[in-house]
Amino acid sequence: MEPPLSKGFGYGIVLGLGAAFALGMILTTWVLKRYKNELQTSEMFSTAGRTVKSGLVSAAVVSSWTWAATLLQSSGVAYRYGVSGPFWYASGATVQILLFATLAIELKRRAPNAHTFLEVIKARYGTNAHLVFTVFGLMTNVLVTAMLLTGGSAVVTSLTGMPTAAACFLLPVGVVAYTLFGGIKATFLTDYVHTVMILIIIFIFAFTAYATSPILGSPGVVYDLITKAAKAHPVEGNAEGSYLTMRSREGAIFFVINIVGNFGTVFCDNGYYNKAIAASPVSALPGYILGGLSWFAIPWLCATTMGLSALALETNPAFPTYPNRMPDADVTAGLVLPNAAVALLGKGGAACTLLLIFMAVTSASSAELIAVSSIFTYDIYQTYFNPGASGRRLIYMAHSCVIGFGIVMAGFSTGLYYIGISMGYLYLLMGVIVSSAVLPASLTLMWKRQNAIAATLSPVLGLATSLIAWLVTAKKQGGALNVATTGANNPMLAGNVAALLSPFIYIPILTYAFGPEDYDYKSMAAIRKGDDTDLTAAANVDPEDVPGGHRTGESAAEAEEQAKLLKSSKIAKIMTATMTLILLILWPMPLYGTGYVFSKKFFTGWVSVGILWLFFSSFCVGIWPLVEGRHSMAQTFRGIFKDLTGKGQGVGRRATITDAREGSESDEAVETEKVTPPTKT
Repeated sequence: MEPPLSKGFGYGIVLGLGAAFALGMILTTWVLKRYKNELQTSEMFSTAGRTVKSGLVSAAVVSSWTWAATLLQSSGVAYRYGVSGPFWYASGATVQILLFATLAIELKRRAPNAHTFLEVIKARYGTNAHLVFTVFGLMTNVLVTAMLLTGGSAVVTSLTGMPTAAACFLLPVGVVAYTLFGGIKATFLTDYVHTVMILIIIFIFAFTAYATSPILGSPGVVYDLITKAAKAHPVEGNAEGSYLTMRSREGAIFFVINIVGNFGTVFCDNGYYNKAIAASPVSALPGYILGGLSWFAIPWLCATTMGLSALALETNPAFPTYPNRMPDADVTAGLVLPNAAVALLGKGGAACTLLLIFMAVTSASSAELIAVSSIFTYDIYQTYFNPGASGRRLIYMAHSCVIGFGIVMAGFSTGLYYIGISMGYLYLLMGVIVSSAVLPASLTLMWKRQNAIAATLSPVLGLATSLIAWLVTAKKQGGALNVATTGANNPMLAGNVAALLSPFIYIPILTYAFGPEDYDYKSMAAIRKGDDTDLTAAANVDPEDVPGGHRTGESAAEAEEQAKLLKSSKIAKIMTATMTLILLILWPMPLYGTGYVFSKKFFTGWVSVGILWLFFSSFCVGIWPLVEGRHSMAQTFRGIFKDLTGKGQGVGRRATITDAREGSESDEAVETEKVTPPTKT
């Protein structure tokens, strides 16, 4: 089958857009340094000065959680199981972000100066537990990045004919470049751009399928074609064999695998803790709540649109595999969405898909790069090799790790491709490998009784239990151990459930067998910020002027922040529990239990709610960050205008330096008279 786009187009997107983002980030980093005093210290690289507002946090959460799998895997389960697939995918992966909001607040309360979650583990339990959780954290980052690259490269190859190995190596190039120059602030800013572009493309798909397409053009037409498809090939285990019902046996199995696996990839991924750390204290809770709710609409609407469009259009000559159905291997590889896009929009659909997947892969990859560089810099290098490392040395290590991890993951993902491991397989496997660390990690911040032995051994014992459950089930049901048998739903279900739930047994036994702790959280609070005085001195910048820098009178501000965080903690627990109950029980279970098959009117309403929800998402992550940052942007543009017109700050000139603490409650400029040194340009 001839790819709809040329290889040149593929290389142009992968390398050209990557280079554009890198150059844009170089310029942005320079502008922030000149006009906002955002010097690239080790603290700024890893934590963005702990001043990021809720709008950007929401956009970053949405972007980081919008993997290639979010769009590709969700469309695949829609193609296989019908309308239940997108909902189970979205709800099963939203609740982790909502519940993580509680953990994010506790992290800000207990360890306000931490750079990584693993520092918190070390402060409470010591070296052994720290090393165990470091391994689990790195395994999470490796699995997520491998899934991003395998899924993204498969789509690039399908749409352009670019060799998969080339795509695996070239996709990370631009991400590595802009992450190097901008650190975690770069990921927040590019996450915003990526998220807006992803939302626009999903709107294009939705309005084409349900409004303007000459082939489909309305929810009613899609409904009729899906009903016809169910008669031609009914879904085993679905109510009446229909694609238009929430009662789906295989869909429910996927839901359990999905919810368990995604607990591991959120609660064990240092990238999400990094974003919580980078958020200003008052922004962490609204950032994660709005981010989680905004993200829900992306896989739900995208997969409901593209997965069902693929089913509806398979009998149309415009569909790439016509007159045949899609091979199961292609569905697992994530090719449902690109095939549907080509059938709906031709080459334009292929180009939109390529852009969509590029944005999803690169935005999530940048978060993984920062997560891994933070672990190697603070939890390995500074902790065990050079405790007195200067800020310059820490920055050097962070940069080296970003480059090294990018190269290693490109090679690893290429190897997975050649041995036949696809994105879908990795997606189901994640929970088996990492979810045993979820409960002990959460209890580190939430339960003072858990002792070091329970925290150290329960993840390891849980991993052993999950591997046994997974492989034994695969052997019993498949008769052999290979990619096909180990990747089946039932073995993955057994492994995922064993991983998440076995620590519920191990932790109480180990805690009370060896004596519970009565931890006071003081060692977490004792974690200190990095020493960047060498970098600020070299740049002739007062450390107090750097966002998040040490300031006089901090103790009173910290006491006020702690009071706000305590209040946020109580709100978070109530809100997250309520929304989790709604998304997992009150909304889907009545539809599942009754086995209701959607009517045409109900399906139209279902789609309409999805589109309206995406508009809500667009406001939260597209418009709100601009509203929050309007004063800061205005100040920056005034500075640029003054420089361009020759009225900017000069040698020895008295200038005003605006306090760039974006996390402060007031967005008004706080100006202090100060003599600035000569500016090097």
